[in-house]
Amino acid sequence: MIQISQRLSLQQKQSPQQVLLSTLLQLPVLRLEQRIKQELEINPLLELESDQEEELEQAEESEAEMEEEPEKEDGEGDDEPKEDPEEKEVDWDAILNDEDNYEIKQPREHPDDDIDRPEPAPVTLMDHLIEQLHLTPLDDSEKEIGEYILWCIDDAGYLASDVAAIADQFQTQPGHIEEILKVIHRFDPLGIGARNLQECLLIQLDNESPQDENAIRMVRDCFEDFTNKRFEKIARRLEIDLEEVKRVMQHVSRLNPKPGESYMPEAANIIVPDLLVERTEKGFQVILNDWNIPRLRINESYKQLLRSKDNINRETRDYIRQRLESARWLINSIYQRRSTIIRVMESIVKHQIDFFEKGKEFLKPLILKNIADDVHLDISTVSRVTSGKYVQTEYGVFELKYFFSERMETADGDEVSNKLIKEKIRQIIEKENPKKPLNDQTISAMLSQDGFIVARRTVAKYREQMRLPVARLRRQI
Repeated sequence: MIQISQRLSLQQKQSPQQVLLSTLLQLPVLRLEQRIKQELEINPLLELESDQEEELEQAEESEAEMEEEPEKEDGEGDDEPKEDPEEKEVDWDAILNDEDNYEIKQPREHPDDDIDRPEPAPVTLMDHLIEQLHLTPLDDSEKEIGEYILWCIDDAGYLASDVAAIADQFQTQPGHIEEILKVIHRFDPLGIGARNLQECLLIQLDNESPQDENAIRMVRDCFEDFTNKRFEKIARRLEIDLEEVKRVMQHVSRLNPKPGESYMPEAANIIVPDLLVERTEKGFQVILNDWNIPRLRINESYKQLLRSKDNINRETRDYIRQRLESARWLINSIYQRRSTIIRVMESIVKHQIDFFEKGKEFLKPLILKNIADDVHLDISTVSRVTSGKYVQTEYGVFELKYFFSERMETADGDEVSNKLIKEKIRQIIEKENPKKPLNDQTISAMLSQDGFIVARRTVAKYREQMRLPVARLRRQI
């Protein structure tokens, strides 16, 4: 039997504007610029506004106001325009003239020397290798196999495919593939196409002139002892003294373990800070590094079209209305993004004022909730703001997440940041005797003497997070 019933429930839903703002908050400045360019391509109501156009518009508005003032004094211009039935749906004039709510009118400074210049196309690793392949005496079928091998090389310069699989692909013997691979190994950079680190180092040592026999023997016959720095075992097996082992180790350490990285694009290693914190007479000023973000406005042609009394079919009017709402949401979200990021950064500066005044050693414990409560935002919003964004300070460029850390208590009961503990561990390791490196237990005891109660396992965890090797691998002869 069918029954009718009522059910009361609460649901949390985000509006399209909230979703858009959340998305933009996550984007660093370079990706935001790309997103705006995409929106400019798909939304005809959006267009760029240059500084010259803005100055011209302001001048025209000033002239228009001066011309209208005498007319109003004479009592003219008081007639109200007749209302259009269609205009009752949406007050287009109110929307289109409401520019101050969503356009950013603040002046933006940018370096004078930042001029668009034609840059030469970068030579990629693949371009460099294929050029060398065509200069080899290999026949056409072998060059085809060679090019396939080149496309199987990863960014570090190592062969990422199995020789047997390549042989099956071309229905030939693995030995034939090996011969072609040996030719590629001698390409510049040396060691390209190696299958592992040992082979990569041996290729470079074999192509030296004169060859270092002890270095070749160590990498070929004592590779495990070499990687684990077992100097005494290497000396006994190769029948050489420790001084010779030290010389050989230094020689091998100068080889290139990742030959492909020399052709990585420079842009991949560049961090563009999203924010700047500058010291002023009144304190610290937070500046959003968004001078290169294009300023947007609604296309003037569509404004005139919506204001006109000409007959526009409903489909066209609905399309323009949707595009207009989308454009306004985007511009408003960019403005809110700017305001939110600055508020969060100002709050971080307030909580970490000792860091900005004195340096990294004065970083305090801080969690996202502290900032969220201060700026009256949700913790998830603060997390989006601080993820993947960087700030330039007097002490370097830091990710915003750097300023958040767990709190630890000292022997005196004071609270300190775990990043301070990490910095102490780094300093201890940097000052240790390289011939007798300190183990984690010894470092823990040294920290305890300074008032920092840190267990050995915690020292090991922090050391691994800082990518510092264990004592055995830090040892030098």
